[in-house]
Amino acid sequence: MPATTEYQGSFLGRISIRRNQVMNMDGNHDQELEDIELFQRHIADRFADLLSSSQQQQPSSEEASTPAAAVDPFLSINWLRKLLDVFLCCEAEFKAMLIMGRDPSQISKPPLDRLIPEMLDRAVKALDICNAVTNGIETVRHCQKLAEIAVTALEQKPFGDGQVKRAKKALSSLMMAMTGEDKEGGSYTRTWSFGRRGSAAASSNKDRGHLHLRSHTWSVSKNWSAAKQIQAMTANLQAPRGNEASGLASPVFIMSTVIVFLMWTMVAAIPCQERNGLATHFPVPKQLVWAQSMIALHEKIGEEWKKKEKKGSVGLLDEMQRLEKSAHSLIEFADNFQFPAEEERVEEVAAHVAEVADTCRKMADGLVPLQLQIREVFHRIVRSRTEILDVLESTGKLSAPIV
Repeated sequence: MPATTEYQGSFLGRISIRRNQVMNMDGNHDQELEDIELFQRHIADRFADLLSSSQQQQPSSEEASTPAAAVDPFLSINWLRKLLDVFLCCEAEFKAMLIMGRDPSQISKPPLDRLIPEMLDRAVKALDICNAVTNGIETVRHCQKLAEIAVTALEQKPFGDGQVKRAKKALSSLMMAMTGEDKEGGSYTRTWSFGRRGSAAASSNKDRGHLHLRSHTWSVSKNWSAAKQIQAMTANLQAPRGNEASGLASPVFIMSTVIVFLMWTMVAAIPCQERNGLATHFPVPKQLVWAQSMIALHEKIGEEWKKKEKKGSVGLLDEMQRLEKSAHSLIEFADNFQFPAEEERVEEVAAHVAEVADTCRKMADGLVPLQLQIREVFHRIVRSRTEILDVLESTGKLSAPIV
């Protein structure tokens, strides 16, 4: 997104002018309002771009041969990477506006003394979701490997009973992996983002503020739920009203909304522990101009989730949906296979195999960069949370506890 990078640089450059100034709210109120308006405009533009790309049609195979015709399908790996880029840009601008060149006492006053700790608590929950999604990508990669086994078997010419049986076994395992993620008795591994309350790691304020990155891992088949984690993130998410709507409370609410949307989208797209009952309500007023494209995306994803959740689908990731569709067709072929196969059926199977092979290549190319990008988001959240806590702790004035 070249445009995103350009106006992010412009915005950060504008904020950096204040780096050596101590801001006075009365003397700089107009400047503050301009910055908030510009931040809102950037949010609107970035999500409008994502919405626009999600509404574009897939090019035909001939059109796709030219670079200009390349389109990233909605909720594909590449589309999710664009969403992560949007988050990283928004987060950088938000942090600059909140703490760069600002008198720390300004963000320890009501209502920020309550809103910022709530936002930082959402950040902690987001870290656990990042871990869960990263683990979920391993499930996606496992499905990719099973699909590749089937492709290898059915690409042989001519193929006989042995190749078809091998492909069917791999495809059956693939379908089980796609539908068994939330069944009771499943074994899951939870990687916590940092020590929990009561542990030695969380016993001091310093440790609490600087989130240990050493993970503690244990099996939790029933104690943690991605759906409940998202619900907890939205529990006290409310748009500022009255005079608060024109102050720093507004960008705090915006950034909280962006992080909730990102985490909710990743949970819907990628296999995560206990997604049953994932809420599709988005607590953001529709009249907010900056939120309209985000709300439209949320509604579009929510409708797809309602369709797929009942079927026990592994998620909305475009590549997984394509594998599932082709796998059904190939299993049906394998169930009725008789050697030698009819030429017409062989051609039909070859088309499905080619599509699966193409999807596997996209997954092989995109999953590792996606995982690395999620890790970058994780560390960015940790770093920003620490920086904001340092500012708040320097004032010693907080009305809400920070966990």
